[in-house]
Amino acid sequence: MKNALVKTDFNFPEQKSVYHGKVRDVYSIGDDLLVMVATDRISAFDVILPEGIPYKGQVLNQIAAKFLDATADILPNWKIATPDPMVTVGMRCEPFKVEMVIRGYLTGSAWREYKAGARTLCGVPLPERMRENQKFPTPIITPTTKADAGHDENISKEEIIAQGLVSKEDYELLEKYTQALFKRGTEIAAEKGLILVDTKYEFGKKDGKIILIDEIHTPDSSRYFYADGYQARFEKGEEQRQLSKEFVRQWLIENGFQGKTGQTVPVMTEAYCNSVSDRYIELYEHIVGEKFEKAEAGDVAARIEKNVRNFLATLK
Repeated sequence: MKNALVKTDFNFPEQKSVYHGKVRDVYSIGDDLLVMVATDRISAFDVILPEGIPYKGQVLNQIAAKFLDATADILPNWKIATPDPMVTVGMRCEPFKVEMVIRGYLTGSAWREYKAGARTLCGVPLPERMRENQKFPTPIITPTTKADAGHDENISKEEIIAQGLVSKEDYELLEKYTQALFKRGTEIAAEKGLILVDTKYEFGKKDGKIILIDEIHTPDSSRYFYADGYQARFEKGEEQRQLSKEFVRQWLIENGFQGKTGQTVPVMTEAYCNSVSDRYIELYEHIVGEKFEKAEAGDVAARIEKNVRNFLATLK
């Protein structure tokens, strides 16, 4: 775990501010640029876990960069460059205060709610007699509020528009883009023998245009099943083989932690953290279709600072 980057404290040229998120540290440069560092922190149930996961930040950053490039024909995105394996530099946008969650299958938190009796999710009616991991007739969009701290909350399209979080015109565009991005992600995953089960997208606005921001189709923002064996496992009611952060959530649940008051995060041993790292690398290699090349892991912070400073110097 010694090579895991869990904290950054850079001071780049023309830096105006820094925002430390659950996983990413975002540095504002001048009026128009953001330097987003994907750290090795890991969160679950909206709680930052106490140990970092080696190479996780690199995995997330590189998957997101590849998918931003692969969807740039659908709508513009914020990415300008990736000067370091753990860093994306991009355009500053005004983010919408909602996250667009889209689900192709009934699983995870949606299944937990359904099992408890819910038959609507974010205002979307759910069919009766569905089973865990069953495919929806068509993917459903279940937005959440975007909390600066604490838990994101489910919210309906009608509430979003009524509260003025997003205009009706913009929201309809967000839905259209979300469906198109999910379709593209599903097609790319299928080529690699995977099922893109559910994911989330974040959007912003710049100069009046909607821009795709943040990460997409990573194991932190998405859930993947292996296509091979999906149907047989579903018919038998067996757990699906999956590549996502859900295995971390399940481990926490099994060890008595769901982010609730008074609960304590179980001890994350070095062996456990390395096993999580291996799972992230496995997903990278499956979804990207290339061998993962581990970046130099000596002084990771010094490497990032040097690479970002060199890139910023080329913009002058």
